[in-house]
Amino acid sequence: MPEATPVGPLSGHLEDDDFPAYTMGRAAEMLGTTQAFLRAIGEARLITPLRSAGGHRRYSRYQLRIAARARELVDQGTPIEAACRIINLEDQLEEAQRLNAAYRAAGAPDPETTT
Repeated sequence: MPEATPVGPLSGHLEDDDFPAYTMGRAAEMLGTTQAFLRAIGEARLITPLRSAGGHRRYSRYQLRIAARARELVDQGTPIEAACRIINLEDQLEEAQRLNAAYRAAGAPDPETTT
């Protein structure tokens, strides 16, 4: 039986990790945290939720994954500001490693072996 094509306001966004589909209340519920925690990581500029036409915060699945990582660090005793900084540094390191791999794949000489 073929799958039905989704219809409605979310029809084109069901697979989009960046689509702001979750309200603050639902996001907090899914993460097992409080809305205040989501506000705090927003104030620390770890994530910036989009706003609905009515001004309500909306979160994407990608943002929820970042918030879950922050919650994990905070649950281990890391202050929110430090957790946010750690996550930003982890993201920067991952991006640098990705760029280095692409650079090497393009045939660039390895600086560690050239003198």
